[in-house]
Amino acid sequence: MVATMYVDESHSGKYKRFLLRESYRHDGKVKHRTIANLSSCSPQEIQAIKLALKHKEDLTALLSLREDVRLRQGLSVGGVWLAYDLARQLGIEAALGTSRQGKLALWQVIARVLDQGSRLSAVRLAGSHAACDILGLDGFNEDDLYANLDWLDKHQHDIEDRLFGSLPAPPGPGLYLYDVTSSYLEGACNELAAFGYNRDGKKGKRQIVIGLLCNGGGRPLSIEVFAGNTQDPATLASQINKVAKRFGGGEVTFVGDRGMIKSRQIEGLAEQGFHYITAITKPQIESLLAAGVLAMSLFDQALAEVVSDAGPRYILRRNPIRAAEVAASRQDKLTVVRAEVDRQNAYLKEHAKARVEVAVAKVAARCEKLRLAEWVSPSAAGRVISLAIDEPALAEARKLDGCYVLKTDLSRRQADAQTIHSRYKDLALVEWAFRTSKTVQLEMRPIHVRLAGHTRGHALVVMLAYKIVQELAGRWRDIDATVQEGLDELKTLCATELLVRGRPQCNCIPQPRASVQRFLDKAEVRLPGALPNRGVTVATRKKLPVNRTSS
Repeated sequence: MVATMYVDESHSGKYKRFLLRESYRHDGKVKHRTIANLSSCSPQEIQAIKLALKHKEDLTALLSLREDVRLRQGLSVGGVWLAYDLARQLGIEAALGTSRQGKLALWQVIARVLDQGSRLSAVRLAGSHAACDILGLDGFNEDDLYANLDWLDKHQHDIEDRLFGSLPAPPGPGLYLYDVTSSYLEGACNELAAFGYNRDGKKGKRQIVIGLLCNGGGRPLSIEVFAGNTQDPATLASQINKVAKRFGGGEVTFVGDRGMIKSRQIEGLAEQGFHYITAITKPQIESLLAAGVLAMSLFDQALAEVVSDAGPRYILRRNPIRAAEVAASRQDKLTVVRAEVDRQNAYLKEHAKARVEVAVAKVAARCEKLRLAEWVSPSAAGRVISLAIDEPALAEARKLDGCYVLKTDLSRRQADAQTIHSRYKDLALVEWAFRTSKTVQLEMRPIHVRLAGHTRGHALVVMLAYKIVQELAGRWRDIDATVQEGLDELKTLCATELLVRGRPQCNCIPQPRASVQRFLDKAEVRLPGALPNRGVTVATRKKLPVNRTSS
């Protein structure tokens, strides 16, 4: 009987198991048996056992290796391992799966966390980071990552469902926060590109509309990309259907901003037995004041509540900080108009043939553009223009400064006024997610894809990357550094390659310096002592020198 001894390694979630096993042949069949459990051994000890088994025929050969052992700097490992370990803890790795496509998708997520850019830049990043050694990937290029976006698009529902299933069940009724944003496009070839209401202030740019659904704690659950000319309320129906059919339904409350949840959307929520919390617009507030449903005196209270005969409850509040901001903005606009009056008066004085009515029209146009025409009007006496302030109209314009009204169908038994107000304010968590994803950290734009499936896959990658960044922001909140600064610090930690007779054997992880260790400790991430060296080379298909011009 000939037996072969080896170290068997297996993974289960975030746990690893190492067994010293033996394979042998008995009655013509190959069988295996476990000699010892090595899970309690350090990575260095396990590597030593592997090395000894490799040279078991002549252990004296290990002594001769002394002169042939070399150490050299390896790939960056700190940032990749941090993002990878958090992806395991958050259930992202399990949701994507362990297939090659799942691992490619996970690398796209990690690359987005570490260094934003195109699929081409993600491949280049893998060339300097230990992506293949940590994720167990073979070589890939940018074409593989573009194809992986199609895979993500095809499996998005399954991935989101598994992520949702990995979250702890809420202690009470389900609460969902939903909001939309837009992201402009530089080109005109994206299949979902269209002109619409642009929140980025980029005139003349086509865009896409992105809807993000989060749980009550602001954790992203699902992301959806719509054509750029889609109206906000039209995006809500698919979210209602998503929660009802994929996320379990039940006693659910949707929280959406003003303009998102309107009468038709309220009917759709009611059909599923869902509730809502939203805000109403200024014209709607004025209509309710005129009808006597609301009274201005209620805004003097810290938080007022009105239950109408029709059923919905209204929660009223005046934000003094916002009121001061609106008043300051109004005064700034008035200052701009007065400066325009001074310019026109100076021009009329210097140009005797200039027409007064033309100058007055220019000032009036400026008032209209700044939305001051309701209480500011220009007039001329001879060749001098002056402004007239309608004080009653000004008082009417400023009476609702800082005022807002929330609307809900939840009863007082289900939620009091303060709870409703607090849950509406939680929409700021979605706004923070958009700000982080679009500009601050993850840079969703520019969007380097054209196909609709690629665009949806790209958005899913950004959402998954945001989950990691959001978790890091929470765990590093006591450190005087941004998430990006922490990642930059970790990226300086490189592995040390162990070479025997010129051939890489493994990647040893050195002891991190104190500044790096602090970020790891706060993130609750533990580095391994060593990593396998797969010897995989990652390179882009598209080469930069081809497109470079000689100087």
